[in-house]
Amino acid sequence: MGKICSKPKRPIFCQPLYLGDDLEELRGRTVHEDDSYISLPILSLPGVVLLPGQTLPLHLFQPSTVSMMSHVIEGDKTFGIVTSSYHSADPYRPVLATVGTTAEVLAVKEENDSRVGVSTMRVKAVGRQRFEMKDTRRQMDGNMIAKVRILPESFLCDPLEGARPASHRRIVGSESWSCMDDTVGQATSHNAEYKGRRKIDRFSCANFTRMPPWVYRQYDAFLLMSRIRKELQSWNETLRPESMPCDPSEFSFWVAANLLLDDAFRLHLLTIDSAIQRLRCELSIMRRCTVLCCKNCNLLIAKKEDVFSMALEGPMGAYVNPGGYVHETLTIHKAMGLRLIGWPSVENSWFPGYAWTIAQCNQCDSHLGWRFTVAGRGRSLRPEKFWGLCRSSLVPGLQKDSENPDDETWRPIM
Repeated sequence: MGKICSKPKRPIFCQPLYLGDDLEELRGRTVHEDDSYISLPILSLPGVVLLPGQTLPLHLFQPSTVSMMSHVIEGDKTFGIVTSSYHSADPYRPVLATVGTTAEVLAVKEENDSRVGVSTMRVKAVGRQRFEMKDTRRQMDGNMIAKVRILPESFLCDPLEGARPASHRRIVGSESWSCMDDTVGQATSHNAEYKGRRKIDRFSCANFTRMPPWVYRQYDAFLLMSRIRKELQSWNETLRPESMPCDPSEFSFWVAANLLLDDAFRLHLLTIDSAIQRLRCELSIMRRCTVLCCKNCNLLIAKKEDVFSMALEGPMGAYVNPGGYVHETLTIHKAMGLRLIGWPSVENSWFPGYAWTIAQCNQCDSHLGWRFTVAGRGRSLRPEKFWGLCRSSLVPGLQKDSENPDDETWRPIM
């Protein structure tokens, strides 16, 4: 497969309703204290690193897992998600990661098949808090219970507060400063009180310190958020800033959930307790990433400007197939180096109104994702075609020879 449909002006967002619209919504929310030690039932999902704020769909079949989830729902509705991997030394024993994320159940639907006497459960959960694994034990039913420490989130004060003049502090402290940028004039342009005044560099007070202003700009959370938003919009105009979180911590996890990062880097971000440091890592990756490549053979698959949002949450989302396997899928407009396997099918489609077809790498035959096309004639869905590619099958890359634009040799950056 080579070229696909041209990029539409604006997609028609559709919510994945494949889990059904009959799930029972649960009320209430559980928040654990920072640095507290608690016991959590653990669900291990290979290839899934849940991040705070990320939605996780589950389709549970095993009786022990269904029973565990029933006890979770009767309690505080919170369990732990930890990814696992297999090493070449012992390919039959999974190795659990040392960090994970608590997941809170938002909606659930339990079904009983009277013919075979098996109970299944559809669950919609969301990531809440980071934790560190301290100890694990297996129960008689095979489920895992872990003692974990809730990892705290560090919030740094303004490093220039002591050097900022009182007149400057009044402007910086105004509510209109919520969308910070390099100058006061830009940030307060919506406030009539300051309209027309001379622009003031809010980092100018750094001249009273030992370090120049550019150093403080590298560690300003709101300026980092502004730069990441501009970088995302340079990729594709469908990534709208108004749908992104405003809190630096929530924004850093939202970016991590929508970037093509491998499991190791996602786990590294979970260990960082500062939103500023997470934003700096993510901005560095975004500026270096130019293409998306096959993880197995490094074949060029797509360019970063082909990424777009098919859901309100962002360009990447977690979806579960009928077999219970969770795929974190990135939506893109067009791809290259892929071939289709089989015929389009609308059965269990993650996007209502679209039919899916399996897509493989044209070079190494690895499964990379699916192509989605509008099912039926006369439908008004946009775009008419797009690709959903698995995060676990791709790796971000950049061109080896930046001076030669005709050199299409790529190398991974992670």
